[in-house]
Amino acid sequence: MSKIKVLTKIFKANEELGSTNREKFREKGIFAINLMSSPGSGKTSILEKIIKKMKDDFNIAVIEGDIYTAKDAERIDALGVQTIQINTQGACHLDSSMIKEALEELDLESVDLLIIENVGNLVCPAEFEVGEDVKISVLSIPEGSDKPSKYPLMFEKSSAIILNKMDLLDFTNFNKEEFYGDINSINANAKVFETSCMRNEGLEEVCKWVKERIEDKKHFYDIYKA
Repeated sequence: MSKIKVLTKIFKANEELGSTNREKFREKGIFAINLMSSPGSGKTSILEKIIKKMKDDFNIAVIEGDIYTAKDAERIDALGVQTIQINTQGACHLDSSMIKEALEELDLESVDLLIIENVGNLVCPAEFEVGEDVKISVLSIPEGSDKPSKYPLMFEKSSAIILNKMDLLDFTNFNKEEFYGDINSINANAKVFETSCMRNEGLEEVCKWVKERIEDKKHFYDIYKA
């Protein structure tokens, strides 16, 4: 029972701080994405593509989460957008307190889109809200079509799911019918995108989906500020 009580306190404290972050995003008119996946899915490559395609139209900031090193943050910073690195020093996910601290290092006044690249893990990141508007999960073809059924929470909570590395489909035993069947069972409302960073395929559709949601939030922000 003591373990349950401790976990309850942890989740409750995280939710309260998440609400604080969410309110800040609302006040600033910022659309926030929590980008999640296992390590090696191509999450950072997708993020690079999104930034390149959208940075001329929107002001973008990125919070990079990794256990150690700043390698991904260096890749993103080279694209000319505000970038903050969080090293969790062993923790397998980002939480609301980490995001709250990182926000203090960003100039949020002109930001339209904040992308939080979570630590590579198919379990814990889905359990911790950080104040985001939407969660997007990335699954790559080499990981296997069974992952949604084995790790359902991440896919259940995602508004969009990116099936990446489609260029490798013919070299694997990935079963698209199984994948889509499991996704429809777990989260029939999720939007699924098939992408390949190598071939630059499917990424325009992802960007269009994100743009529509940024514009929707900006509309409500304008009403809120009026």
